[in-house]
Amino acid sequence: MFNKKIILITGGTGSFGSSFIEYIIKKKIPYKEIRILSRDEKKQDDLRRVLNLEKIKFFLGDVRDLSNSDFIFHNVDYVFHASAYKQVPSCEFFPMEAYKTNVLGTENVLQKSIQHKVKSVVCLSTDKAVYPINAMGISKAMMEKIALSKSLLKQNHTNICVTRYGNVLASRGSVVPLFINQILQNKPVTVTNLEMTRFLMPMNDAIKLVLYALKNGNNGDLFVRKTPSAKIITVLEALFDIFKKKNHKIKIIGNRHGEKLHESLLTAEEAARCLEQNNYFKITSDHRNMNYGLYYSQGLTKKKNKKEYSSNNINILTVKKVKKLLLKLNIIKKNI
Repeated sequence: MFNKKIILITGGTGSFGSSFIEYIIKKKIPYKEIRILSRDEKKQDDLRRVLNLEKIKFFLGDVRDLSNSDFIFHNVDYVFHASAYKQVPSCEFFPMEAYKTNVLGTENVLQKSIQHKVKSVVCLSTDKAVYPINAMGISKAMMEKIALSKSLLKQNHTNICVTRYGNVLASRGSVVPLFINQILQNKPVTVTNLEMTRFLMPMNDAIKLVLYALKNGNNGDLFVRKTPSAKIITVLEALFDIFKKKNHKIKIIGNRHGEKLHESLLTAEEAARCLEQNNYFKITSDHRNMNYGLYYSQGLTKKKNKKEYSSNNINILTVKKVKKLLLKLNIIKKNI
């Protein structure tokens, strides 16, 4: 799929971008060139030194302003749009910054992709875009809507689709590295709510989801991978077992601002019209047009009733299964 192709990854020095490149190298997937666009020169330098590959090019820039970036998009075949503000507290304090990067940045990336006749764009979204209650989730929900609106344009050279996934195990800013550090330092583990549930996706599954969307997506499609979930207390019990800290202290700090008790990957409305494809859900675009009657005076005569796809209404993992997932992580292997 990538043979003789030029790939552009926005936000390419982040958790997804660096893992995606590692996956391509490990699997010996042939490609012509990978371009990484990001604004953090330190992360670029670090990744450049680790990879040291001539066919991987680094471009310093910001998705907020792509006015002088035609050379970055020139001859690109595929774009993976991973650039985003993702930290809930930061976005709560600075929602306009989340808007500029997650919303306007997506508009800019898609405009440039269409202008340069990129074959396919895959935009990476999050479970927080479903029934959003915080600025980060709202901005990512808008990102999805922008991608959908661009897919409805009367242009046939750029295929645009979206992937949506939950917490990636041990990614930057996630709770597992925090818990491990607190356990290793013999500090109380800080937990908001022991009954809280979260989706737990290994990074490889996130990469496979993105590749599946690239290969199988039509204009305006949104893809979700079936993902296991667990209670936070189960994750803690698995970590305590791994690090042999059975009586480690837990400190309950209460739900934080903008934090949900459970997360969702599909709304009830999306679940009612999605297609199941083995390990994936596919929500096809409704290909709406500018006929406003579809919004005001017409509706769907047949509608299935389904529950949302949520972290608390699917099969929740046991301690044994969570432990098995965690033991595959490098962050665990380095510390036990």
